[in-house]
Amino acid sequence: MNLQSLFQDFNPRVEGDSYSHFKAMLISLSLHLILLMFELLACDRLTSGRHLWVLVFIPLIFGSAASVGACVWAVKHDRSFELELFCAVNALQFVFLPLKLDGLVSWSWEVVFVPLWIVLCLSLVAVLYSIIFSVILLRTPEVSMQQKKSALCSAIGNCATVIPVLVFQVLLADKLDEDLNWPFIAVAGPLLVALFTLILLSFNAKGGNKWWFGIRKNFSQFLLGVLPCLQEYGNISYHTDSGQTVPLDSTNVQLDDFEKYDRKGKKALTKKNDHLKPVVPIVSIELPD
Repeated sequence: MNLQSLFQDFNPRVEGDSYSHFKAMLISLSLHLILLMFELLACDRLTSGRHLWVLVFIPLIFGSAASVGACVWAVKHDRSFELELFCAVNALQFVFLPLKLDGLVSWSWEVVFVPLWIVLCLSLVAVLYSIIFSVILLRTPEVSMQQKKSALCSAIGNCATVIPVLVFQVLLADKLDEDLNWPFIAVAGPLLVALFTLILLSFNAKGGNKWWFGIRKNFSQFLLGVLPCLQEYGNISYHTDSGQTVPLDSTNVQLDDFEKYDRKGKKALTKKNDHLKPVVPIVSIELPD
């Protein structure tokens, strides 16, 4: 699939939603390329050590500045912006880390992680708010059960994500300052718990971008179009009385069969109603003369 076939017959004025999806894909692609550049520079720095950490973190600093505008655009167009928000709020942290790694500052790691402490404190406030909000919804009888369940799951997910990250941050700062003798696998344990929770929460996230891989449609529709056998097997109606299967698109189904099934259903319903009728004992009433 070439670019010409991908962009043919595309009019952003007509396909407004598709145009937003396309822009979101470009923003996400740009951020992932920036992260890839940072990873390559970090691997080269760890292997050869021929340049400073400040140069390694330049792509992240640039990506953080660009993520601020990406977050604003995502809010206006109702798009998810988890990665953009992460890069934007950690812009100052990406400046402190290379300064400490290059030895340009003599701060302790607890001071270096001050921007991250601020972000985690704000996250704890948000977690506390979600807990209070879920408790209020649980004690409100006018709210539906689905809304109560959604608020409770959101509060539990936030707690299982933010609190382990905070614990990991405390352990990491103590480990780097040589105040803790634990191995790094034990220090990273809470972080692994938070990442596993994020994986579970991702199953309930918003739908994906239909512009990825040039699909330009929902993944389910694309899958049914590529594999017609799934559509054929899915287009079947089952009847519970006789155990037979009747295709919805079949032309051999007669009207008499449906009438027969209808009469059977009515008879079964009548018998069921007869069994459900209450039994009242006979009481003789004696009238005075």
